[in-house]
Amino acid sequence: MNKAKLLALLASGEDSRHQFKRDFTHIDALAAELIAFANTGGGRLFIGVADDGQVSGLDATDVARLNQLLSNAASQSVRPPINTVTTNVKTGQGLVIVVNVAEGLNKPYVDTQGRIWVKSGADKRHVTAREEMQRLFQASGLVYADEVPARPATISDLDLSAFAQYFNRRYRKPVEVTGQQLPQLLKNLNLVRDGVPNLAGLLLFGKTPQAIKPSFVIKAVAFPGTVLHDNRYLDSEDIDGNLFEQYRRGIAFIKRNLRHVQGNQGFNSPGLLEVPEDVFEELLVNALVHRDYFISAPIRLLIFTDRVEIISPGHLPNHLDVEQIRFGLSNLRNPALASHAFYMLPYRGLGSGIPRATEAWPDIELIDDRRGNQFKAVIRRHEDGEINSQPESQPESQPESLESRVLRILANKPANKAEISAQLGQKEISGQLNKVMRDLLAAKMIEHTIPNKPNSRLQQYRLCTP
Repeated sequence: MNKAKLLALLASGEDSRHQFKRDFTHIDALAAELIAFANTGGGRLFIGVADDGQVSGLDATDVARLNQLLSNAASQSVRPPINTVTTNVKTGQGLVIVVNVAEGLNKPYVDTQGRIWVKSGADKRHVTAREEMQRLFQASGLVYADEVPARPATISDLDLSAFAQYFNRRYRKPVEVTGQQLPQLLKNLNLVRDGVPNLAGLLLFGKTPQAIKPSFVIKAVAFPGTVLHDNRYLDSEDIDGNLFEQYRRGIAFIKRNLRHVQGNQGFNSPGLLEVPEDVFEELLVNALVHRDYFISAPIRLLIFTDRVEIISPGHLPNHLDVEQIRFGLSNLRNPALASHAFYMLPYRGLGSGIPRATEAWPDIELIDDRRGNQFKAVIRRHEDGEINSQPESQPESQPESLESRVLRILANKPANKAEISAQLGQKEISGQLNKVMRDLLAAKMIEHTIPNKPNSRLQQYRLCTP
C-alpha cells in the first residue's frame, strides 16, 4: 500500500472493515480488535491514525514495540491464534502500521477471558446473546441448529406413523425388519439426539411442532397495494405444522392470491399461474430448508400487487454472496434437515434451487440483508398478458409438484414411463414428464431397473437406494 491509497482510505472514515487507532499499550485491547475482525468479515486496523482519520504517525521505536505487541496478541491473547499481515506506510507525519486481518476459519475467536468480540458498525462489541454465539459456532461447522435437541419434546411428540411411512417409502422396507429399537433407528437417521427429538426430527415428523417451537411458522399476508404498512389486507394466514404441511399450505396461499393467465390453454381451463409455480416451489423450499433456525422468527410470505416477497431469517453465510448462489454455490446450514427433505419435498439439493427459479423467472431480486439478518427473494409480478381480474378463489388444492407425484408413484413399486404417465392421468407421455424423469435421474433420486440398457423396451424406474 502506498501513501496515496492510504490517504484515500482514511478519507472514507471508519466502518466495519476499517478501524483507526493512535496507539496500543495494552495487549488485551489490541487482541479485542483482532478478534472482532476475525469473527466478522475481516478488515484492516490502521495504527498511527486518529479517530477522525488524521495521521498522528509513529516513529521507528513505536513500530518495533507495536510489532512485538501485535505478534504476542495474535499468538497468545487470541484463541485460537490468528495470522496477521502488516504493512508500514511512510507519511509526512510519520509511519502508519496497516494490519490486515482475514475473516477467521475457526470461529468463534475469544480472548484470554473467554470473551467473544464482533464488529458492530465501526465499533466492536462483546457477544452475550446465546443465539448469536450459536450462529458463530454454526459458521464454523461446530454446531447445527437442526441437530440441537428440541427440549422439552419427547419421542412421543413425533408422528411415528408418518415416520414409518417415510422410512418404507425411502428404503423400500418396513421399520420392523431393521431389527432396531425405534429410538436407536431415529438416532441413526439423525432425528433424535440424547434420547430427545432434534429440531430436524420435530419439524419433519412432529405432531404439533409449534407447541415446542412456536416461532417456526410462515406468516403469510396478501396486501391490496405495494406497501407493507398498509393496514388493509386481502388475505392472511399463520401457516404452521410440519415442514411439508407448511410447504403445502404456503404454495396454496400463493396460488389463491396470484392471478392466472390463459396462455395456450382452452377457454374453460383455469389458466396458468402468472409466475410459474416451479419458481415458488424452489424458493419456498429453499426458505424452509436453509433458513437460520438459531433465530426465533418466522418466514414471511408477503404478496403485493407488484411483487411477492419470501423473507427468511438469517443472512447468507459470510463466505457466500448473492452472485455465487445464483450460480449454484451453496452451504448446508441444516444438513440433517436437508438430507431428509430431499425425499419429502421438491428439494434437489446441490444449490440448484435458486438457479432453477431464476431460469424459470429471471425477474427475481435476491437481497442478502446483513444488517437485518435476513435473506429476501423478491419475485416481480408482470402486468402483461391475458390475466384474470380476480385471484383464484377455488378451494385449496394439493400443490404437489410433478416430481413429487412421480416419486410417490415409484415409492409403491417400479414402473415404466407409460405406467407413470397413466397414473398421472395423462393420455400420453408428455414432454414435461420426460424432462422430470431426466432431472430425477440426474439428481440420483431414481434409477433404471436395467442400467446397462437405458433404452430397453422393458425398462422401468425405481427410487434410488440411499
